[in-house]
Amino acid sequence: MKKNKPKLAIVGAGKMGEAVISGLLKSGEYKPQDIQVFEIIESRSKYMSQTYNVKCVDNAKKAASFAGITIIAVKPGDVKKALEQIAPAMKTGKIVVSIAAGVTLEFLRKYLPKDVPVVRVMPNITCQVREAMIAVCPSENTKKEELETVIGTLSLLGRVITLDEKYLNLATGLVGSGPAYIYLIIEALADAGVRLGLPKDVSILLAAQTTLGAAKMVVETSEHPTKLKDMVTTPAGTTIEGLLALEEGKLRAVIINAVTKAAERAKQLQPV
Repeated sequence: MKKNKPKLAIVGAGKMGEAVISGLLKSGEYKPQDIQVFEIIESRSKYMSQTYNVKCVDNAKKAASFAGITIIAVKPGDVKKALEQIAPAMKTGKIVVSIAAGVTLEFLRKYLPKDVPVVRVMPNITCQVREAMIAVCPSENTKKEELETVIGTLSLLGRVITLDEKYLNLATGLVGSGPAYIYLIIEALADAGVRLGLPKDVSILLAAQTTLGAAKMVVETSEHPTKLKDMVTTPAGTTIEGLLALEEGKLRAVIINAVTKAAERAKQLQPV
């Protein structure tokens, strides 16, 4: 990133807010003094300041006044209140980023001065290890350089893609919730290893690294997963037997249904 990186305010220091802060600090581009946090739960605020050495302020407006980019990381039902609190601090040159699931750009802009650029973002918890998949959608009044500033910051946390807003809720079911499905698969692989006699800690490591390597192959080679799957599957070998069991269990259909259900739920989270 450029040396004149924007200072950040994080409004809401729950799991996602913490993941963003942790990832940015791990990047080395951001120092604790570049970030201010507002968190309404006092014990959580104390934890954040002690763990990450970031300054936790006593109101959202103060944090937004400090920052070039204010990230709204509260629950969807609390977004309106957060926007109303930061609105007076939204001067020219400041940008609002929302990671609240299901909350539209139209809703976000309604509670901010009309000239304030807003970027709706769907990240996931892997921001913490800087391997997130992040989907972004800018408001119509967001200038190209403002969007580039936001993308440059978010790129420190993983891979960023720009999408039309109509795809954001769909991406939520895949990107936002996806890590939980993968954790379940890793857990199942590890349990299988334990069933076969492997120690639990060894089995978890084998399952997790195998998953990581497989995902990295897809990303780095740009090959279709089917082609990569076929590379592993030899005639009359072990893999085809396992794949048959997965097909008999309808794993593919179950995962598709899980992503669909999560995306449908995202649409329901839009505040009234």
